[in-house]
Amino acid sequence: MLMLLLIAILIQIISLWAVFFFALHRTVGSITTIVIAILSAVISPWSLILGLPLILISLVLLIEPLRMQVLTKPAYKTLANAMPSMSTTEREALDAGTSWWEKELFMGAPDWEKFNNYPYPTLSNEEQSFLDHEVEQLCQLLDEWEIHQNKDLNAETWQFIKDNGFFGLIIPKTYGGREFSSFAQSRIMSKIASRSLTTAVTCMVPNSLGPGELLLNYGTDEQKNRYLPGLAKGEEIPCFGLTSPEAGSDAGAIPDTGVVCYGEFEGQQVLGLKMNFSKRWITLAPVATVVGLAFKLYDPDGLLGDKTKTEYGITCALIPASHAGVEVGPRHHPGGSPFMNGTVEGKDVFIPLDWIIGGAKNAGNGWRMLMECLAVGRGISLPALSTAAGEMTYLSVGAFAKIRQQFKLSVGKFEGVQEVSSDIVSHTYMLEAFRYLVTCGLNQGGKPAVMTAMAKYYATETMRKIVNHGMDITGGRGIQQGPRNFLANMYQAIPISITVEGANILSRSLMIFGQGSMRCHPYLFEELQLLQAEDKASALNTFNTMLYQHLGYTLNRGARAFTYGWFGASSQRPDSSDAFTQPYYKIINRFSTDFALTADMCLGLLAGDIKRKEMLSGRLADIHSKMFIATAILKFYENGQRSSQEQIHAKLALDETLYDAQEAFYGLFDNFPIQIAASLVKFVCFPFGRPIKKPNDRQKSEAAELLMQDNPFRDYLKTQVYYTVDPNDAFGRMEATFNLLTTVEDDWNRFKKAESKGEYQGLTFEERIQDAVTRGLISDDLATKLTQYNALRYDSMLTDIFDEKLEQVLTMSQQDYENGLKVRTEVMGESFVKRAQDNTVAFTRPLQDWINEHAWGSTWQREGVLPRKYRSLITIAFLVAQKSPTELKGHIRGALNNGATVEEIQEVLLHSLPYCGAPTTQEAFRAALEVINEYQKES
Repeated sequence: MLMLLLIAILIQIISLWAVFFFALHRTVGSITTIVIAILSAVISPWSLILGLPLILISLVLLIEPLRMQVLTKPAYKTLANAMPSMSTTEREALDAGTSWWEKELFMGAPDWEKFNNYPYPTLSNEEQSFLDHEVEQLCQLLDEWEIHQNKDLNAETWQFIKDNGFFGLIIPKTYGGREFSSFAQSRIMSKIASRSLTTAVTCMVPNSLGPGELLLNYGTDEQKNRYLPGLAKGEEIPCFGLTSPEAGSDAGAIPDTGVVCYGEFEGQQVLGLKMNFSKRWITLAPVATVVGLAFKLYDPDGLLGDKTKTEYGITCALIPASHAGVEVGPRHHPGGSPFMNGTVEGKDVFIPLDWIIGGAKNAGNGWRMLMECLAVGRGISLPALSTAAGEMTYLSVGAFAKIRQQFKLSVGKFEGVQEVSSDIVSHTYMLEAFRYLVTCGLNQGGKPAVMTAMAKYYATETMRKIVNHGMDITGGRGIQQGPRNFLANMYQAIPISITVEGANILSRSLMIFGQGSMRCHPYLFEELQLLQAEDKASALNTFNTMLYQHLGYTLNRGARAFTYGWFGASSQRPDSSDAFTQPYYKIINRFSTDFALTADMCLGLLAGDIKRKEMLSGRLADIHSKMFIATAILKFYENGQRSSQEQIHAKLALDETLYDAQEAFYGLFDNFPIQIAASLVKFVCFPFGRPIKKPNDRQKSEAAELLMQDNPFRDYLKTQVYYTVDPNDAFGRMEATFNLLTTVEDDWNRFKKAESKGEYQGLTFEERIQDAVTRGLISDDLATKLTQYNALRYDSMLTDIFDEKLEQVLTMSQQDYENGLKVRTEVMGESFVKRAQDNTVAFTRPLQDWINEHAWGSTWQREGVLPRKYRSLITIAFLVAQKSPTELKGHIRGALNNGATVEEIQEVLLHSLPYCGAPTTQEAFRAALEVINEYQKES
């Protein structure tokens, strides 16, 4: 009896699972459930304990009038009352834009064939040429330290940017612009940013949210013809005024106004707007020639034709900066970065009505226009800057970690350093992958607001982590500002990238899931419209159908989540997958289904309260975004070389990303206010605990070692940035040193190991390397390479020095240098000085310059007090005491050149004996005798 009951109940459960998992139509599913319940009762009548409720529920779903009265009307009334009021600004922001691949992930059943067929972005020949030539030339003009000192780009750079169309990358060719793809824009901006963040921001703004983008999408033909050619050629410089002292992220609170009225314009009375505005933090405002403005439009007299409507809401207009009453000017200093940023002011400024972007018909449409334009620009600009920061940190800090030694070991070998340097590896790889998938979506048109909000938030936050880790690793070398610093300017820019184009806290806690639920959920947006509709009867009928489609969707995701969580069932994956990537596609399928179920739990049980549960919303944003990022990594890897070294990058990035998504699930379940529901969903999705483990120490160390080696991904990054090995450049100095180290590393390690054992004689590196050559332990050629590397190594560790007011980097006096070189030649002989100068490399140049300027240019010129001969004899005594035979030989020759006799030199050496000891003095006599004999032969 009991066995039959269990069998009957099991049959009913399996049938329910099949109905939900295969998403059978409501009618088919209800009839199937009723039939199975009746058949189960035949096996065991006691099974009606479960079967009878299922039959009743199925009948309610089948009989529409009954369903309407019992379920639909109560649900409609309850949900309508639970919905909070939503401002027009919020509604337009949440509704703005379109959706793309992020919708597939949100809905819990990603179509991998569609994903596999997305065309991966590439550059056209024209775009590649622009990157190789115009962008390269621009980068060669740039010196970020000089820009910071002058607090502006120089005139040559400004003109080059204008003349070569950097402000018109998005403008169609018909208006004289470049009309480049989103991917090309991203590549261009990141390459410029790798050289100068200030210049990148300057070029970024006109191609992001600004007059150009607004005109292209919403401007009248007259407005386009008037402004776009000038913007494309750089004859016009745009800015856009949105934020003000009273309104930052809450743009709906802007106090700036435009009141419809009649006024005088060009000698005639015309219908227009009297405007009052005070804008702050507006990039390019101080140099702008045309100003875009967001303001609230009012029509108290009904002059626009609708006497019942006095408040139109946010509107956008385009105004020449030279227009009467408009003041652009005083600069801000954002985060110490010197890009142009300032104020836009106006009091009682009258403009004609046709200066509204798109004309009078767009009165009140400004916020939607801004949100849709932002939906594109924020996916390109700041993510490109963040990617550049990752690229440059990977290269420069990886080189530093290899070159810099503490306790006779590269700092990158220490496990404490590897714990953070491995994050640089995985995060940089993630940023590159993220950039490619985001621009892939943007290249296909549309305005995927959720995807670009993800891109802006997670790219800039990842940049913050990467650069902070870089600063941790470089320590004192990283914090000392000056032209030698390769990291500080990126660190300085972090708060700017976090703040602009949507404050990060707001983006994560409100916008990503808030917009995501509207744009990506298959039913929610239409349901909300029905709940707020004025025609309740018509809305109720439509809601009756949609509610049960939504219910079927949720139950299907629940069944799938149960199947994946409990049985680990395999699922769809793209044809491009291999043994490495297949497990990741499987876990993303699982997490996507889990997310769909969890999101519906939150939306269904919290309703309007989800708007206030920002921590929960932030975790939902984390899960959704991390799934998107994981798919970006997979696509980037599959379109790459798939080498074993790249796989190390990809695996660490994937493991960290999916682990973060998993922890966001657990954080949400632990903090959900209705714990019984959270526990049930957690039981369905994660019955056996966490499926993803955090990357282990071995995996992180393996990645950290790659950061300090030549590898395919490092070579790839060199092609993405402005790459130089100029030893006089902050970045090039590190690369030149790193590249040389890779060629001499084994020999250098052997030399240093023998040196530490005391196998070479001498107090200085030069003496020990010479001893090794003299004894035939290393060749002259290797000695030259090791000496060159040692010089570059030391130079790469040096930081800048300034005068006492920190105003000038200390440099050599040219006059002292020339005089010193002259005296040095007279004292030491031309052949000696020429040899010293010829052997000078970038690393030793500062030392040689200092010697020429200060030792020879200042000290040795004080002849009125002490003649050169006596200076030579005193120097000989010092060098005997210092045990410096190489320098001693040079100065014995100098003493002979200055008129000292052999007897005087002999007496100085003898006088040194009781003070320096016999062995030291004996070495000095041998060195002196060698020089004296050579000198006498030459004479």
